[in-house]
Amino acid sequence: MSAEHATFDTSVAHQARIADYLLGGRDNFAADRKAAEAMIEAYPTMVELMRANRAFLGRVARFLVGEAGIRQFLDIGTGIPTAGNTHEVAQEIAPDCRVVYVDYDPVVLAHARALLTSTSEGATEYVDSDLRDVTKVLASAAETLDFSKPVAVTVTMTLHAIPDEDDPHAIVAQFMNAMPAGSYLSISHPASDIEPEKAANLVDRLKPLSYQQYAPRTRAQVLRFFDGLDLVDPGLVQIQQWRPPIEVDETFSVWAGVARK
Repeated sequence: MSAEHATFDTSVAHQARIADYLLGGRDNFAADRKAAEAMIEAYPTMVELMRANRAFLGRVARFLVGEAGIRQFLDIGTGIPTAGNTHEVAQEIAPDCRVVYVDYDPVVLAHARALLTSTSEGATEYVDSDLRDVTKVLASAAETLDFSKPVAVTVTMTLHAIPDEDDPHAIVAQFMNAMPAGSYLSISHPASDIEPEKAANLVDRLKPLSYQQYAPRTRAQVLRFFDGLDLVDPGLVQIQQWRPPIEVDETFSVWAGVARK
């Protein structure tokens, strides 16, 4: 095991593999399944929530490519590839889209290299890095993306794994400061103030089980990630309320929004 992946331990759950299990994948270990089941006990609609997050990712990609004219994506915290990845949705609309994925779980890395293929007109690459290493991520991404042209930075269900002491707001600001005008930021983030009792229970359940800790945030805290940017309609809303094809009568404890620089 290389030093950069010294944290890889199959006896400890990791976020990407937990999500893989919740989405019906098979690239996970017993510890991941145990953590996922604990999440479901604390939040019974967790599987539906994860599916709602994937649907949000698809809607965002279609909006960014089809309406906003974006052709470059920096997808941070991609997780284990599954159906409807960013590049698949984007390149179906515009084959020349270029997408760089960022994650640091070695299981994600193995699958990304095998599965994240691109159209001949576009490009798909993978950066093996923690998002907190902004300098490395940007330098690696610049080999594929042209930062003189607009880029969509997407961070879906990832920032809750960054504790306040690591200043996730400053990390996001560093990424957006490196992007030109016309770029976009898309975020989905677990909420602490939509169903607070469930959120607190989820945090307690995961503490002894997962390498990454679960830090849901209030709407005001999530809104701070968009400081200096212009939120597109409908603003920062519950994830199922962001431009759904049909109205859904559900509640999911996740804030989601897209904003333009």
